Amino acid sequence: MRIANLNEAQIDALREVSNIGMGHAATALSQLLGKTVHLQVPQVLITDISKVPELLGGAEKMVVGIYLQVLGSARGNILMIFPRENAIRMLDKLLSRENTRGGLLSELEVSALKEVGNILASAYLNALGAMLKMTLIPSVPVLSFDMAGAVVDYVLVDLAEVGDLSLMVETEFFEDEEQVKGHFFLLPDPPSLQIILESIGVLHG
Repeated sequence: MRIANLNEAQIDALREVSNIGMGHAATALSQLLGKTVHLQVPQVLITDISKVPELLGGAEKMVVGIYLQVLGSARGNILMIFPRENAIRMLDKLLSRENTRGGLLSELEVSALKEVGNILASAYLNALGAMLKMTLIPSVPVLSFDMAGAVVDYVLVDLAEVGDLSLMVETEFFEDEEQVKGHFFLLPDPPSLQIILESIGVLHG
């Protein structure tokens, strides 16, 4: 399945299943933070992943990136990106502490953010797997605290053999006071994209 050949019906179907998956992830994050987390309707983008830093406000913007592989019946990658200040606010909530603005992340902070990534990815993949009648499992998350350009470069190393274009299901989630804001990208491998579309029933549009 060539990513560039997706038709409108296939893109709509991918957006819909991702919307349901992200709804489960938002519920999990709401429970974790004790606040209601809202979602934007997912965008399905066929683009070069190297353009992602532009979506995030520029290559030099400091972000926390949480990266996981999707294992099981379909393969791919999940990338979650939080602007630095939003990640810090989320940590203040998770760790029940006063606002802090430290430099490097401590081991406890890294562990807490990885757990957020794990909970979000698991909720998303459980919902997706149930709909598609597949087993989808997240790998152990990897965390990177760096400029957006460097975080995306790290992911590109893993995706280099796939080609320039990637299918990205991109969702923005936020809390009313804008204290939690992030981007969630699903990057399915081209062979797995075909499996997913077959399961949805729109392989041939």
